[in-house]
Amino acid sequence: MTGAPVRTLLLWCPDWPVLAAEIVDGVPATDAVAVLHANRVVACSERARAEGVRRGLRKREAQGRCPQLTVVDHDPGRDARAFEPVVAAVEEVAAGVEVIRPGACALAARGPSRYLGGEEAAAERIVEHVAQTCAVESQVGVADGVFAAGLAARDGRIVPPGGTAEFLAALPVEALGRPALTDLLRRLGVRTLGDFAALPAGDVLARFGFDGALAHRLAAGRDHRPLAVRQPPADLTVTAEYDEPIDRVDAAAFAARTLAEQLHERLAAYGLACTRLGIEAVTAHGQELHRVWRHDGLLTAAAIADRVRWQLDGWLSGSNGRGGARPARPTAGIIRLRLVPDGVLAQAGLQPGLWGETGEERERAHRALSRVQGILGPEAVVTPVLGGGRSPADQVRLVPWGDERLPARPGPPPLPAGPAGGPPLPAGTADASARSPGGEPRPGAAGPSGTSTRSGVARSGGAPVPPWPGRLPPPAPAVVLPTPLLATVHDAAGEPVVVSARLAVSAPPARLVVGTGRPAEIVGWAGPWPVDERWWAPAEARRRARFQVCLADGTALLLAVEGGQWLVEAIYD
Repeated sequence: MTGAPVRTLLLWCPDWPVLAAEIVDGVPATDAVAVLHANRVVACSERARAEGVRRGLRKREAQGRCPQLTVVDHDPGRDARAFEPVVAAVEEVAAGVEVIRPGACALAARGPSRYLGGEEAAAERIVEHVAQTCAVESQVGVADGVFAAGLAARDGRIVPPGGTAEFLAALPVEALGRPALTDLLRRLGVRTLGDFAALPAGDVLARFGFDGALAHRLAAGRDHRPLAVRQPPADLTVTAEYDEPIDRVDAAAFAARTLAEQLHERLAAYGLACTRLGIEAVTAHGQELHRVWRHDGLLTAAAIADRVRWQLDGWLSGSNGRGGARPARPTAGIIRLRLVPDGVLAQAGLQPGLWGETGEERERAHRALSRVQGILGPEAVVTPVLGGGRSPADQVRLVPWGDERLPARPGPPPLPAGPAGGPPLPAGTADASARSPGGEPRPGAAGPSGTSTRSGVARSGGAPVPPWPGRLPPPAPAVVLPTPLLATVHDAAGEPVVVSARLAVSAPPARLVVGTGRPAEIVGWAGPWPVDERWWAPAEARRRARFQVCLADGTALLLAVEGGQWLVEAIYD
């Protein structure tokens, strides 16, 4: 480790987790606010500090000192997202910024100090620009090295060149930010960074290890870690403004082709390609239009132009808003058009399909469906997406064509088909596999999700089963009825079959009547499997038991009993 520390300018935003909670969640930073992690305060507002709240306090002790304290959970992702505009504002003044942590960023002081008239002038300019752009208060410190600059920023101080070691010598050892090492140094009588820096380096390494040796170098002002300068994200969007509003489809097609070529050239210059395209338009009356198009492959210049033209055609050829099938036409022509490459990846990073590239027929179908969406709206063409849930109807979500196929509920990976996975077992074997002769669930018998009825331990081939206990394993029913059909189930003597609260079946099911239809003989059945949902909310609670039955004609059905009523929920193929 050789070399001199780099003259560093560091911008620090005090109490940043509190400010981030205000920016993202709307929690007023002027109130008494504390951010907690692991039940301890990691940051607090100025008003909370005036009431005696300090970092490291437990939640109960902090609330005891300040009864009106607002508690916010620590969220590093929220802090990082809220800090991004601040970093972007600093990059507008000076290049080569490194994000130290959310709330602090650093850059080499030489560049901005030379073209802004000195380090003090550069610090004032950056603080003022951040305040005007982001409405955030900040402080700047300048010193030799990132570590010393961070400590100087807490006092808004500019340490003269060569004076960093002297500046650090008077600070307490707590400034190192290493609680275990600090406690040990205190017990050894080392109380300041100057005392620690005066110790021999070899003895420090032997006694405190590598991390202690690194802290020893920082205390002596020998931090020369090079700045890890981040690369600002490239602005890939293209925008065109028109003096004459575009209200004709032919003019829109020409504008689309020109703008698509500009976008494709800009992406190619960075070695990128686009798979998802955002199209934004503003009319002369200020109406804002937005639509996102998705593509399985890479969007070429022609493909981008086609989608922009289709979308503009859909907007400009819309209905007059009087009950037509098409969406309402804009009230004025388009004066601004903007293309946003929403899904960007390296041009060589998109893998072809399992059997090669998409074929011509698939591309034609995609073009046709995308055009239908451009005319009738995104909800005109939908595709199903499987997700989580305990019943087949809960596991399907209809997604507009081209949108990301995200399920409505997180779904576990597929499980091996169990006794409930396929058509019911023949009579005499279905109930024998999961039930005792008396009709009670056999201890340790597995339900549809592989959950033991005695221990509640989920197992599937020895591996823990993900959430959604009680769900039906594959294969799924072929037909899920949008509205369950009312049914009745009778035993061999013609009496209705009843399921008790303890899941005891009054008699083996023998005949099924759906609605007002004719009775059908049940030749095989399996169940019952309980589903008890939202039991903690009486108004939303739902408790039912499910059966699988096989009829004499080969039909397999999924039945449910809820509130004493039998229902047909789905049909197996």
